[in-house]
Amino acid sequence: MTVEELILIPLVAVILIAQSTFLFLDARKRGHNYWLWGIVGLIQAPMPSLFYLLFVRKIFKTKK
Repeated sequence: MTVEELILIPLVAVILIAQSTFLFLDARKRGHNYWLWGIVGLIQAPMPSLFYLLFVRKIFKTKK
């Protein structure tokens, strides 16, 4: 393994764990399926966070 790989792997792990923790806690607070979002957040980044914010929390609601 090269030095870049040794630095990149822990960095990616920290990003995935932070994303998963955010999704899990926020989904639990708002009454959504929190286990699903926590596990999906561990798989890849940043798509689960974007989907959660856009489609579950609906951050771009139209104002009436």
